[in-house]
Amino acid sequence: MDFPKKTVSRENDENLGGSELSDDNKNEEMGQRRPGTLNLNLNNPPDERHSKLGFQSGANFPEEQTENEEKDYAVHCVEAYFKGMETLSDEESEEGSGSSSKRKRYSTEEKGEAKIENESSPTEIIFDIEDDLALLNLTTLSLVATNEESDSNLQKEGTQMNEFQRAREWRERRLAHPQEDDSFNKGNKKGVLKEAEDESQDFGGGPFYEAMVMIKKRNLVQELKWMPAKNKVEVRQCGVPSLMDLSLKILARNAEAIVSLELVPDFLRHKLSQIVRKKRKMNARFLELLASGSPTEIRLNDCSEINTDDFTRIFGACDKKNLIVLQLDLCGRILTENVIINTIVTQNFSLPALTTISLTGAYQLTDFGLSKLARSASALQSVNLSQCSLLTNEGINLLVKHLKSTLRVLYIDHCQNIDAVSMLPALRKLNCLEVLSVAGIETVDDYFVTEIVRAHCLNMRQLVLANCGQLTDRALKFVGKKCSRLCALDLSHLDNLTDATVQYLADGCRSICSLKLCRNNFSDEALAAFLEVSGDSLTELSLNHVRGVGLNTALSLAKCSRNLLSLDLSWCRFIKDEALGFIVDNCSLLRLLKLFGCSQITNVFLNGHSNSMVQIIGLPLTPALKHIQVLEPQHTP
Repeated sequence: MDFPKKTVSRENDENLGGSELSDDNKNEEMGQRRPGTLNLNLNNPPDERHSKLGFQSGANFPEEQTENEEKDYAVHCVEAYFKGMETLSDEESEEGSGSSSKRKRYSTEEKGEAKIENESSPTEIIFDIEDDLALLNLTTLSLVATNEESDSNLQKEGTQMNEFQRAREWRERRLAHPQEDDSFNKGNKKGVLKEAEDESQDFGGGPFYEAMVMIKKRNLVQELKWMPAKNKVEVRQCGVPSLMDLSLKILARNAEAIVSLELVPDFLRHKLSQIVRKKRKMNARFLELLASGSPTEIRLNDCSEINTDDFTRIFGACDKKNLIVLQLDLCGRILTENVIINTIVTQNFSLPALTTISLTGAYQLTDFGLSKLARSASALQSVNLSQCSLLTNEGINLLVKHLKSTLRVLYIDHCQNIDAVSMLPALRKLNCLEVLSVAGIETVDDYFVTEIVRAHCLNMRQLVLANCGQLTDRALKFVGKKCSRLCALDLSHLDNLTDATVQYLADGCRSICSLKLCRNNFSDEALAAFLEVSGDSLTELSLNHVRGVGLNTALSLAKCSRNLLSLDLSWCRFIKDEALGFIVDNCSLLRLLKLFGCSQITNVFLNGHSNSMVQIIGLPLTPALKHIQVLEPQHTP
């Protein structure tokens, strides 16, 4: 086929010559290369003459143009392509015809997209600069007019043009329907997460924004002034022990000689059992003392020293009608399905007063055994099933079926056989859920958290979301918006969170008392702004391994967190002696300070702070366990 030859001319620096197909050739297949069209094929080896400009081999410029004009032409095309602002026009004249030239103009649209509009044709071709750069592998743009191509090259270039056409069509569809996150396109997740979607991270408006503006205007050198005390402060380690504490230690040391605990109050039994466990004397003999008579509480933090036969014998003879609290942690060795049916659950409703049960580490507990427990204790309010690896969604469904109107606290940490999204219908049915811990469950995502908050936002008091790696700012935006009464939140080990999460919590959750932000990527300014807004309500704060903690956070801690009792700054390497001394001196209620991994702290702080009540652990030569009073709240209601 003989094609008419094309001529490219330039009138001035503002107008570029182009080429246009005749009407007879417009219906040809996209796979065929035609002379006079733009050549976007970068796979051919560069021509020697045009290698510096990135042109393809076989490019034939009109004879009327010199080499300098060719270079100017290419540079001008590239500039016009990226700027997308200038109006370009081509004039084209065919041999033997006097047809008028057709005009094209470039117009800039939103988000850096340039659109070529043809006045004589309604067809619009949209160029996305970013996608074109990716499509062309960030190489140079080649706009060349060709006159003659061999028949072998026509088929090859036609395939490449088809690929380019498909990419262009995909881009046009994407512009018409903006791309969304694939992880939220299943079922009704798209509609549910629309309200919680994080459209931007602009800190405009609200208390958090005002705090950020103030922090940026700070003069840290003038505001953070701390001078170590000249005389060493005598730190009170534990004070004079009470007579009760001394008596409990003596009893624990001689636990094998105790005959009965029948008249001992429950809180003293609990303290005694903790001391006995620390001394590794928790055995069947002591369990029999706790289960004798008609007890109201049986608390065992460690059941690893008790065998199945002793447990079956003791609990089979125990009167459980008045039992309110049953704690059997680390009981995986003894708590089988047969033991539950034959000892703890002898018949339906055999535990009428039981409100709290903890079975942490019961790795032999099955769905059927859990269903039996739930059926026999219709008044259960708190259930701790952490690290029960055999439990599935069916067990949670059965638990909710029997405790729908009473269950308030549920811990299912690290139960890897439980699918979070499949468990949602059951959790929605709970009428008064206040505490939910799903730490370590990999299937917990933004959709799950959004639905839980939507169903229980009015009652929610504590959320534990540690090690749920799929969570992003979207979920925390919904938490901050809906859970205004939230008191405790654990966001440890969540790598996808940004400063936007801190903003949502600061503006929405003003009553948080316990906050754990271990191993997150929050900035120093964002943490300081949160403390300026909500620091007054905090009593426990963990910033363990948050690398952004610096002088701004230290200054806000000292000024706005006067009610703080426990602070963890382990592995925060940017906190120096002066900043830490400023915090400890101003937070007069601080009782526990953890500084593991803070090798930059010296005796200047240790000997210079004025808070004689604080217990410091984690530094060299400081006691890690001795004289430490546990400040963490119990997991029971």
